[in-house]
Amino acid sequence: MTADRLPGRRSPVLTLAMLAFLVYFMLPLFWLVIASTKTTGDLFSSFGLWFADDFSLPRNVREVFAADNGVYARWLLNTAVYAVVSAGGAALLAALAGYGFAKFRFRGNNALFGVVLGSIMVPSTALAIPTYLVFSKVGLVNTPWAIILPSLVNPFGLYLMRVYAQDAVPDGLIEAARIDGAGEFRIFWQVAMRLLAPGFVTVLLFTLVATWNNYFLPLIMLNNPSLYPVTVGLANWAAQASMGGGASGDVLPLVVTGSLLSIVPLVAAFLMLQRYWQSGLGAGGVKQ
Repeated sequence: MTADRLPGRRSPVLTLAMLAFLVYFMLPLFWLVIASTKTTGDLFSSFGLWFADDFSLPRNVREVFAADNGVYARWLLNTAVYAVVSAGGAALLAALAGYGFAKFRFRGNNALFGVVLGSIMVPSTALAIPTYLVFSKVGLVNTPWAIILPSLVNPFGLYLMRVYAQDAVPDGLIEAARIDGAGEFRIFWQVAMRLLAPGFVTVLLFTLVATWNNYFLPLIMLNNPSLYPVTVGLANWAAQASMGGGASGDVLPLVVTGSLLSIVPLVAAFLMLQRYWQSGLGAGGVKQ
């Protein structure tokens, strides 16, 4: 029997385990979709994993965007600005630094890269208070820069780009460009970046998701509701809903529906950028 005709091997145990993981990861999303179609009363009186008789999704969406003079749209716009600027900047800086670590030899290369690896182990929450103190000294607290600037530093992205650039960009291709008279920055933009596209998009998406879902940093940096991202804004609505009674009880569907709407841009970003996730772009570019 030839190697390309090997029979498929199936494991019932592994299949059941994968199904269990699928249910584990998809169940919260399924519940969120179902809950977004319900009124406040139906959320507590109907079965949580199936629709109620009153399908209220269109009404809930309208109320989300109408609540508090349409502040939810402002929160979404703030989140999009923070996430897109931070993700683009962090991915670009990671690509530049990773390419430099991978393709240039200089004194302290390994030591500096070791510092980068060590910084990955530091939790971001441990840096939040020192970052706040520094930003308060320079007057950047309660501004968009208080969210964007810390998000530009991505040690894991730098590590990922360094490892990816090591194999994705052939040394022979760089030397050929240098012989043709290209400068280092031109080589990076016109040669290396084309080959680093899958790694660049990976770092971009990781940073986009991390910034979009960031809650603690905006919570301590911002006190102006018009600057809130959607995470902090929804948390404020949830706090109102937890008080119970009166009009606050009607806030719960806003929180659930707003949470569902907040993940739609992330899903769209993954669907649009997944075509860039491919490997072997530099295969055959240089004959070794």
